[in-house]
Formats: sequence, C-alpha cells, structure tokens
Amino acid sequence: MYKRMKGLGGEWVYHTVIIYKEMVGGGQNPVFGLVVAKPMLRLCKATFSDRLWAINVSFWFMPATFIQIVELFIKDLQTKGKSPYTTIAYKKDLEQFFEYVSLRGITSFAKITSEVIESFVTELVTVKEYTKKSASRKLNSIRTLFRFLKAQGVIPSNPASEISHPKFQPAAPRILTKLEYRGLRDVAKKDPRVFALVELLLQTGMKIGELAQLKIDDIKQKHLYIPKTGNIPEREIPLNKPSEAALKSYLSVRPNFSDSHVFITRTGKPMLIRNIRQVIDRCFAEVGIQAATVNDLRNTFIAHQLTTGVSLEYIARIVGHRRLSSTERFLHLIKQDVDKREVLGEL
Repeated sequence: MYKRMKGLGGEWVYHTVIIYKEMVGGGQNPVFGLVVAKPMLRLCKATFSDRLWAINVSFWFMPATFIQIVELFIKDLQTKGKSPYTTIAYKKDLEQFFEYVSLRGITSFAKITSEVIESFVTELVTVKEYTKKSASRKLNSIRTLFRFLKAQGVIPSNPASEISHPKFQPAAPRILTKLEYRGLRDVAKKDPRVFALVELLLQTGMKIGELAQLKIDDIKQKHLYIPKTGNIPEREIPLNKPSEAALKSYLSVRPNFSDSHVFITRTGKPMLIRNIRQVIDRCFAEVGIQAATVNDLRNTFIAHQLTTGVSLEYIARIVGHRRLSSTERFLHLIKQDVDKREVLGEL
C-alpha cells in the first residue's frame, strides 16, 4: 500500500516492509518494519544475530515530485502515440536517474545541473559498466524529459541539452550462420512451444515484443496481423511453410486457457518478453552459440531475405522499419548480384 508522509524536502512516498524472524518450533514472528520508497526498492547485504526470513533489505526516499513528474511525462508520451515498449524504457531510465540523484540528497529539479547529469552518465560507463550505447540512450531519455519540463514551464532551461552523448561505433548486425540457426532449430524441436517461438522469430523477422503480444485472432490464413504500435503502422507478415507448421503444432498442444495470447505459460499467463528471452538464451547456450541475442534472429531473417533477392522496400515493410536506412545497413553484409523480388524465402 502506498502512503504519503511529510519529510525533509517535502512530501515523500513510502512503503512498509515487515521483517520476520524464524521462531523456534516453526512459524514467523514480526521483528520490525522498514519504511521503503516505492517503486525503487533496492537490496543490500545485512547481518543480524537472529535468523531472518528477509535480511537483504535497504531503503531510501524519493521525493514524490520526481515520481509524479515521471508519471505525467509517460502519459504525455502515450498521448503522442509512443509504443508501450518505448514508454517502459523511458520510465526505467528515468527511475534509475532519479534513484541516483535522490541518493545524493537532491530533492528538487532546481538542483539537477548539467554536472549532475554528466556524472550520472559517466558512472554508468565507468563504474556500472554499461555500454556507451546504453548510456547514450539513458541520456536521451533524461534530455527528452527535461525538454518536456521546459515546455511545461517547470524549469527555465534544459540542463541536459549541452551534454554530449558518449561516442561509440555501432556494431555490425550479428547474423547467425547456417550451422548456428540450424542447430538452434534442432534444439528447439524438443518442445513445440519453444520451436514455434524460434521459428516465428527466425522466419518472420518480427520483434520479440510483437511476439509476446501476438493474439490468437492475429493468426490469419497465410499471414500474421501486427496491430499499430506507436508510430509503426499495422502490417501483415507472411507465414512460410516452416513457421506455419511450427505454429500449428504448438497450437494443437497449447493449454486451453481463456487468455487470448498465443504464447502462454503453463499456468495460463501471457509469456512476457523476459520469459521469451530466457527461453531463447537457454537454446543458445545448449547449442553453444555465443555473443547472440534474440534480436539476432530478426537480423538473420533480414540478411537472408536480402541475400535471396527480396527487395529492400518490401523487407522494410515486413519487419516494420520506419526508415529505409535501418534496412540498408544490412546491405554491406550480403552479395547484391541477385534479382529483386517480393516473395520471402525460407531459412
């Protein structure tokens, strides 16, 4: 339960966590409570003389103003048509930033200077070992928030506007070799659900978020319907024979729950993005595929289709690239002495 209290710097959000001690002969006995800020509960090591059921608890306070502003900003992004995946990423980035400033005693926007923001970005790269690409994305989230605050008249200027993004060289797309993706498919065949996940990612080029949100009614004859998400318009993705067969096989053994998501857990809940990622990562590990991510299945699809002569524009439309340049970056990885067509090939 969320409550509010008056504290240093104004109103704070807090949440009570009860620590339980294991009683002799069994049972639990409440020992004491902690006031913990939500949603940013962080864990740390602690030592107690008694055996406790929960000992790894620490707490810190975040000014309610920060939380409220983030909520308003996210609502603004949603009204502008940003996708759920984009808004979630923004929210996580900003919560991490405000955790950083709150732990340093900063309780108002007036005290958040360009130096504070720059030190946060520097710590991400040098201490927390984030990639420069990830740090750059987080800086962009902060910059966009402060641009919003300036437009709303909350602050007179944007302290993040003059901070340079960490320089990094974009890595070339990771393309699985034929040996790798065939090995991945062989391992996945042990489980109809896993095989359907792999085949749809590899044979359609769809995003992992789109796969997680795929509904039964989105499966049409010979294609999948992908609804509009953010600024990406709705589209249809053709189903080739391997993906169609894998999907049919999974649906024949899919547990009969009321949830309309295609991919569900054994308890009938929708598989989340992290669930799907964990499944694919386990397959990578079993095959021995290194330095690969779920998105590399999408990369492999794009590169393969370009190699077989599918037109750049058609692939961009199928995979939902808003900019043709996003698809063009794969061209240097393939041979271009093929005739262009608009029929997808099989992997």
